[in-house]
Amino acid sequence: MASEKRKRNNNNNDDRGMKTKKKEKEKVANEGEGGSISSSSEEQLRFLVDQFQAAKGVQLSSLELESLTADRCILERQHHSDDVTQLANTIKAAFGASWKHLLCDSVSHANIPAGSPALLILTSSALRSIHLLRGFRSMTKECQPVKLFSKHIKVEQQIALLKNRVNIASGTPSRIKKLIDIEALGLSRLQVLVLDMHPDVKGYSLFSLPQVRDEFWDLFKNYFYEPMIKGNLRICLYGPYQLAARSKGKKGLPVPDK
Repeated sequence: MASEKRKRNNNNNDDRGMKTKKKEKEKVANEGEGGSISSSSEEQLRFLVDQFQAAKGVQLSSLELESLTADRCILERQHHSDDVTQLANTIKAAFGASWKHLLCDSVSHANIPAGSPALLILTSSALRSIHLLRGFRSMTKECQPVKLFSKHIKVEQQIALLKNRVNIASGTPSRIKKLIDIEALGLSRLQVLVLDMHPDVKGYSLFSLPQVRDEFWDLFKNYFYEPMIKGNLRICLYGPYQLAARSKGKKGLPVPDK
């Protein structure tokens, strides 16, 4: 009898252990896909603000912090997965009933300045930019997106493309900043900024890749922070943002793929 009781207890312990391990695996999987499912827009905003202050060595005033509200500053994703088409669905919802006019139309109007996207995607590499744009193919048949990175694309080519109507653009901080500085890329229509938080094969992300990280925060401080405070720009953190800043990569510093 005693041996049977011990056997039942061992089986129960095994079952509990298996359930615990299963929950842990599910948690890791969820975080690896696109950030914690339970993460709220308030948590995402707090993360972004903390990273900004740490990266630039600044302390925001109480007035600035009061202006930063999650509902105005953060675009929370509808689906937490690596499916880029789901990201596109989140963007559609963010633009509301006018999404087709703002994101798909190719016809230029007098009140729509050339080279001013409504959606801008920032990534750590050219490959990630291309990958994310694949999710928007159904929306870019009429008005092609502009790729704003230096790999295999000359800045003169991008300047020429930005002389037309642009709805969606994706690129790396260095090239985007350069195009803004020479007034080829405009931000007057920008409503949503997507930050790609996914690490590369070496474990580096937009927030941890040397040089790219510094270029991003300069870009954020100079061009995106003020519109965000005013409520004119919402930011979408795409990927496991909790891990993005902690990701240190493997041995050896990579060469940024711009």
